[in-house]
Amino acid sequence: MRIATLQMQSISGDVQANLARIERAAAEATRGGAELLVAPELCVTGYGAGEAIPALAETANGIGIRGLRDISSTAGIAVVAGFAERDGADIYNSAAFINRDAVPVIYRKSHLFGAYERSLFKPAKPGNCIIDMGGLKLGLLICYDVEFPENVRRLAMAGVDAVLVPTALPAGPSGTFIASHMIQTRAFENQVFVAYVNHAGADERFTFAGQSRVAAPDGSLIAVCTDDQEHLMFADIDPAAFAASIAGNPYLKDLGSA
Repeated sequence: MRIATLQMQSISGDVQANLARIERAAAEATRGGAELLVAPELCVTGYGAGEAIPALAETANGIGIRGLRDISSTAGIAVVAGFAERDGADIYNSAAFINRDAVPVIYRKSHLFGAYERSLFKPAKPGNCIIDMGGLKLGLLICYDVEFPENVRRLAMAGVDAVLVPTALPAGPSGTFIASHMIQTRAFENQVFVAYVNHAGADERFTFAGQSRVAAPDGSLIAVCTDDQEHLMFADIDPAAFAASIAGNPYLKDLGSA
């Protein structure tokens, strides 16, 4: 399966502008042969929208999700994108998997990062969100979730081939380390693909590291951004191409037999 990853400059609080950017990327991704487009954490609202987020939060039938469904149907591509989800009085930092007219699959972030996120969102209980697509099993996490090895290991033990991670990784030494070392390690130690998709540039509150990447089971990078600018990248998710690595590093099998 070919996927496209959008390192995207969101506009805080402007849902329509952000949907329009995803729409352009979806059309380009389809022309490039991709079956799935992955966009960043809270890209529909903008990560740094702050006090505007409660008003922008919506249910799984809201304007933003309907817009993503229209994009998916028109471009003929599945889309993963982060949005602020309202469920009654609660607001979650969520990601939606949209595949044309199918019922959206929603994942809610379980590990909130810092006072900013904790002031806006309710954490979800850790759990597996797994999508079957094109003969592959795809798991969803959001940003800080991937930094807890238990989350990726749980998905790997459930048989996923790839973990899709919309993120809002800030610039700085910590962000550089996470992108440069941790993402490849998560892929290698679990023998899965990890697609880590960040914001570009900056908004009113945050400066982002960029450095989106797709790591393969052997720890290599099959797509990588080396800066914080907007980019659309492509990567082929083909477990058979890494069969030797998977066979030679039987972590999951040996863990299960311990």
